[in-house]
Amino acid sequence: MEAMSRSDAIARLADLRAAYAAIRPRVVAGAPWPLADDFGTGPEASWGPPEVLAHLAEMLSYWYGQYGIIEQAGRGAGEGVPFGRTSDDPVRVAVLERDRRFPVDALFDLVDDGIARWERRLASATDDGGSAVGAHPRLGEMTADGLRDRMVVSHLGEHLAQLEAVLASR
Repeated sequence: MEAMSRSDAIARLADLRAAYAAIRPRVVAGAPWPLADDFGTGPEASWGPPEVLAHLAEMLSYWYGQYGIIEQAGRGAGEGVPFGRTSDDPVRVAVLERDRRFPVDALFDLVDDGIARWERRLASATDDGGSAVGAHPRLGEMTADGLRDRMVVSHLGEHLAQLEAVLASR
């Protein structure tokens, strides 16, 4: 999959930020949401808004840092700097366990702040970052822009659809 341009990524993030702002009142109105009994990565896992929003708040910050690691290393294909984690990372799971207990309104604030931070970073970038390469433990080599597109932009869209589905099933 070819990376989107920086301007396309900025525009998509702005659209997603607006979409999260639009869904926020409906999710907040449904609070308090029950916490999922199983919020892991297995087939029995079931995430409601607290888990989705806690995950988004954490992942936006995490991948922001990982993006910087790849950019700063500036390595090319075949020599990618190690970066990332898998879904069963114990720190990721612990943060999700802790943060899913926050009020959903506060979690939306964290998500909005995370998206805004990504927008600012991309708007101030001097190039597209397409040549700096990292090596993910499961996915292999990926450019910084590939990380941005897959782990942030696409992932935000997937979880927005997940929140819509939860609201529709209520």
